[in-house]
Amino acid sequence: VKDADSLSVKADLSLTGFIQAGNVETVIFRASSNVSFKPWEKGLFETKNSYVYQEFGKEKADEDILSLNFLRFTPERKISPLVLAFVSTNFRREIDLRYLFGAGATFQIFKKEKNFLKFALTCEYENTDFKKSTFNQMEYNGNNSIDALRGTLWVQGEYHLFKKKVIVKHESFFQPSLEESDNYRWRADVSLEFPLWKFLNFKINYLDTFESVVIQGQKQDDSVLTFGFKLKNYL
Repeated sequence: VKDADSLSVKADLSLTGFIQAGNVETVIFRASSNVSFKPWEKGLFETKNSYVYQEFGKEKADEDILSLNFLRFTPERKISPLVLAFVSTNFRREIDLRYLFGAGATFQIFKKEKNFLKFALTCEYENTDFKKSTFNQMEYNGNNSIDALRGTLWVQGEYHLFKKKVIVKHESFFQPSLEESDNYRWRADVSLEFPLWKFLNFKINYLDTFESVVIQGQKQDDSVLTFGFKLKNYL
């Protein structure tokens, strides 16, 4: 296993979840993977993929697939441009398919060894196909497909504490429509990791998502707390 900065391909896989049996049966499972590599000397491609499944009383409550893909140019610089493309589906929110693509720039605020804080500003076009056409906001009623031009603020950080015995990570974004003030969303993903071995960390993960435009009768906010392990090929 090598240090992450010296690897041509960096990869990790996290498997976390929660199971409750008895009078109330609950199953929550989350899998997430991160893979990055350099397609050329001054470029970096990153793909972040996640799958969330929830079941209550043996009835499926959610199944969420999300793929975030970034191509970064000169990523070693404090300011670096990027292009991005997302694809997602969501069972509970009754989203058949959502895709988004755009471009922007990343700004490195702080970096020391493995600790860093950075943010990015991007602009994207988005299209979402829903199973229904009745929403909590009446102006969107009658359309199964909603598109939007969005601006996004990203914040990402990683901190190794207590002589690297605890790792705190966070990645979040706020994504408003540039045309409709009542159409916006956010996502916050926060984790604590405790290294058990150079290949393996114990992981606690909290995920919170919010969407202002949802199908009528649905709640706008979702949150999931899971526990599990992370496998990696780097130190």
